[in-house]
Order: sequence, then structure tokens, then C-alpha cells
Amino acid sequence: MKSIQVFDLSSGGSAAVGEAAARGAFAADVEWANKQGARIECISLAEQPGALAQHAVAKDLVERSGQAALPLILVDGEMALSGRHPTRSELARWAGLEQPTLRPIRSGDCCSGGNCG
Repeated sequence: MKSIQVFDLSSGGSAAVGEAAARGAFAADVEWANKQGARIECISLAEQPGALAQHAVAKDLVERSGQAALPLILVDGEMALSGRHPTRSELARWAGLEQPTLRPIRSGDCCSGGNCG
């Protein structure tokens, strides 16, 4: 199984509502992938500022691009994605997991009482 590392600021409290929601969705995707057997390490640069020094690829990219490069995802030590969190499908593909399937929406599942437009 491939090793996935996610470098992010994870600054917490000052994040905008949309950013916090995106982080929450990403956390759920990481939890899902880990339960499927993936090896994902999330590295908070706010909590571990020296972590970049141990990863030449990540350090080089952040030095060249600044914080806009974050979040930065390495797969087996090579850059796979920069500037946004990966989707569940991307995590699954990188980890060699079966792709997640979406549950079809039935008419009664809609929050508007089945009156989906």
C-alpha cells in the first residue's frame, strides 16, 4: 500500500465557515480511507512547523510557492496534488483502494419531501 502524506496549515479557529466545512469533509474522507486500510499521515504545519525540513519535496515546493501550495499531498514521497484537499476518489486511487460508490437518490430521500426539482 502506498504512503500518503498531507501537509496543511490546519490553523483552526480563524478559518472561514466554508474552509472549516471543507476540512471536515476531508477529515471524513481520510477516516473512510484509513478504515479501508490506507496509510494517510496528516501533518499540521501549525503544530509541527519543522516537519517540512524532513521532506525535501514538500519543503522545496512551499519555499517556491508559499502557502498557496498548501494543502500539499505526497504519495510515496512524490507530489500528487497541491493547493486543495483531495477528493475521496483521489485518496482511494492513490492508496489502491476500491473506488467509493455513490448511493442513488430515491424520490423519498430528498429533503424537500420528494419534490426534488
